[in-house]
Amino acid sequence: MSETVGTENEVFGAINAVLRKSEDSFFLKEEVRGYDWNKGINYRHLLETYENMGFQATNFGLAIKEINKMIECREQPQPSVSSVNDKDPLTPKNNCTIFMGYTSNIVSSGLRETIKFLVQHKLIDCVVTTAGGIEEDLIKCLAPTYLGDFHLDGNVLRDKAINRIGNLLAPNDNYRKFQDWIMPLLDELLREQNENGTIWSPSKVIKRMGDKINNEESIYYWAARNDIPVFCPAITDGSIGDMIFFHSFKHPGLIIDIVSDIRRLDLMAIKAFNSGMIIVGGGLIKHHICNANSMRNGAEYAVYLNTASEYDGSDAGARPDEAKSWGKIKKTATPIKIFAEATLVFPLLVGETFAKHYFANSARNES
Repeated sequence: MSETVGTENEVFGAINAVLRKSEDSFFLKEEVRGYDWNKGINYRHLLETYENMGFQATNFGLAIKEINKMIECREQPQPSVSSVNDKDPLTPKNNCTIFMGYTSNIVSSGLRETIKFLVQHKLIDCVVTTAGGIEEDLIKCLAPTYLGDFHLDGNVLRDKAINRIGNLLAPNDNYRKFQDWIMPLLDELLREQNENGTIWSPSKVIKRMGDKINNEESIYYWAARNDIPVFCPAITDGSIGDMIFFHSFKHPGLIIDIVSDIRRLDLMAIKAFNSGMIIVGGGLIKHHICNANSMRNGAEYAVYLNTASEYDGSDAGARPDEAKSWGKIKKTATPIKIFAEATLVFPLLVGETFAKHYFANSARNES
């Protein structure tokens, strides 16, 4: 039986191929290191190690930095510009205008309370969401959403008039209560349109809804109270649209003007001294915010959070670098996307940025 023999040169070549000496490179900057559990259970210190942990934990750590840069910029004095008109309602209130976008499932979930915190304490300047992102908040003021299971049988749920949102359950009775609540409001909007010539845009309708719900658990109650505009470019795509449809047969003629809202949103972006985008989810809300910021040649700061990949060309999956190609994010910006499911990540992200900053300021003001 013969034994395989390798020459010295062949062995040397193999060693050189496998163990080639690394070159000095700017790539090799940060050492990978995780949390030392021997230091005890300290979740704040744990989250601080995420940036050096790798994979999406690193993106999470970078997103914290990006949002904190937005907050720091927002608190800087506004520049003295002679063209600024204090009487113009679109004049920026802060040095960095922060645009917050989210899809309806975010409000269906327990992330609603996190969004409410941001709006309640005026930590953001503008909201863009879907019809579901509006109605699910208002409906929760009338009746709860319940925990269910991803594997519940759709046919069985349909027979019981229970709707499933992932592993959440929304009984049809919730929407019946919403119908009872919204129909008089639609009557009111139509009456003011006919008698006073009021021109209703989606943002004006949402502000009226926030006023009418009069419930401190509502995102839109606080948005109305704090004069934070809420844009919903597809306000008819949901239960609100169903109710407008039903209402139009009994009391036809209500007109909702979407043109005034696109003017208002785009001008908010154009007039912003600096701009930051925080977008949870994708599709319409993501593009609507990004497109508005293209009017100013891009936002200075951006954080995306969703689970979509870029390989199907979808807007949700598009990474920030693609937005740079469209002028939606500035070429000099350092945006970040976290590929993660929002209920796992967004509360921690807010906790390490807006909430930490808010409570630190509150403590300083009390001392």
